[in-house]
Amino acid sequence: MSTSHPHNRIERIGIDESGKGDYFGPLVIAAVFVNATTQGELKLMGVRDSKKLSDGRVLEMAPDIKTICPHSVIAIGPKKYNELYGKIRNLNRLLAWGHAKALENLLERGVTCERAISDQFGDERLILNALQEKGRTIVLDQRTRAESDLAVAAASILARAEFLIRLKRLSNEVGTTLPKGASPAGELAARMVIKKHGQDWLGSVAKLHFKTTKTVLENLA
Repeated sequence: MSTSHPHNRIERIGIDESGKGDYFGPLVIAAVFVNATTQGELKLMGVRDSKKLSDGRVLEMAPDIKTICPHSVIAIGPKKYNELYGKIRNLNRLLAWGHAKALENLLERGVTCERAISDQFGDERLILNALQEKGRTIVLDQRTRAESDLAVAAASILARAEFLIRLKRLSNEVGTTLPKGASPAGELAARMVIKKHGQDWLGSVAKLHFKTTKTVLENLA
């Protein structure tokens, strides 16, 4: 049977996200399909978890990964993120929705694959149920430190690159550097956004359920 072929065992979709812990910018989820050929190419490129790479290197590598691997990138901008979070009220459910969407998009592009690997973030049924609603079935392997897998590492690079590009675009739009992460620098940037554009603008650049929002708004009062 074809399923016993070693290449079929290598074939997998890696999924990872970026922006989950960042106050400003989107939540980005990427899915990357890897087979025996592209696995070798990714190794030669030095692909590894995006957290172990500089932002500059991430931005350099992403176009090459996109060239050799079928992929799907879902970016949920702050406005949409706040709207979805308002309905779902749970970050794991929102992540599951994004993971399922990225997987679904990749499968719709003609990728045939039975296995996906992602980081352990919650109940895998959240993703599988979201896929099954669309008539998709796939074996989902959730692991701690999944980024050690080459397919997940490639997805982490695509997700991070898209996050960085969109964060810079948002910074240019508001005329203020929006920092990564969630820190006192983020509070200052949030105050600058409000000062320049008004409080309503914050939801266009930031994830409002973060504690940073409450701190900033309390200090404005």
